[in-house]
Amino acid sequence: MRSLFYSFFVPALFVWLWSTGFIGAKYGLPFAEPFTLLLIRMLMTLVLLAGLAWIMKTRWPGWRGAGHLAVTGVLVHGCYLGGVYYAIQGGMASGIVSLIVGLQPLVTAAAAVAILKESVSARQWVGLALGLVGVALVLLEKFGANGAGSGFSPWSLLWALFALAGISMGTVYQKRHGTGADLVAGTLIQYAAAATFFAIGAFTLETREVEWSLQLQLSMAWLVFGVSIGAILLLMWLIRQGAASQVASLFYLVPPVTALEAYLLFDERLGGLAMTGGLIAIVGVALVVTQKKPA
Repeated sequence: MRSLFYSFFVPALFVWLWSTGFIGAKYGLPFAEPFTLLLIRMLMTLVLLAGLAWIMKTRWPGWRGAGHLAVTGVLVHGCYLGGVYYAIQGGMASGIVSLIVGLQPLVTAAAAVAILKESVSARQWVGLALGLVGVALVLLEKFGANGAGSGFSPWSLLWALFALAGISMGTVYQKRHGTGADLVAGTLIQYAAAATFFAIGAFTLETREVEWSLQLQLSMAWLVFGVSIGAILLLMWLIRQGAASQVASLFYLVPPVTALEAYLLFDERLGGLAMTGGLIAIVGVALVVTQKKPA
């Protein structure tokens, strides 16, 4: 029972927390523009992380390591979250955004071949192909029938692809320039870099007007405590328990979980072709992130 708790329940809880980030964004975006909302979220999170770092007497990396962490933060948090929020604001369903950015393991594997000269197994190549076919079917349903995009514009798709490119490049960059920094210190530096990115975006592209409704306050509280802090602390616990590898193998469950949550909360519906494409893409990602154990 204890083994089941470590190997499945806690990693699954982490994946669920991550999936709610898409839902929290949809609740908060009617009351603030994407970069403005993300800037407020990051500043609040930084205050809490700074207190946590002080309590835990965190060890800080050198300037070179901090620079690599800052670049990773801009890509993994800045570009990723900014793209996701703008895609959702543009009318793209949360489940579809989650599915597109959920292809990150596929894009990362392809980038690792080109940049890091890593080898890819035949099983992973099949996964890459299935992932692309699956997303193509989803987009075919949304754009193919009448060309109108069924509620979201091509700009939303570009923002989702921007998010996918950001988190994929950030993952490859982190693999190449990993600093081995303390997790709290590394996260704080990454969030600070992302906050700078969001500040630039908010002051150049947006009006920065915020309507502090109760819905926005509840959404912000969940995004900060449940996602930015809760998920990170849970990840720290998983790493200490040696179960962090389980997170990667469960990550392909994020799109269907997000789609189910969006259906229950927002009545977002996917047609038969999109659901089939989503399942194919999930199988493709699963083939990439799960490896067969050697005999």
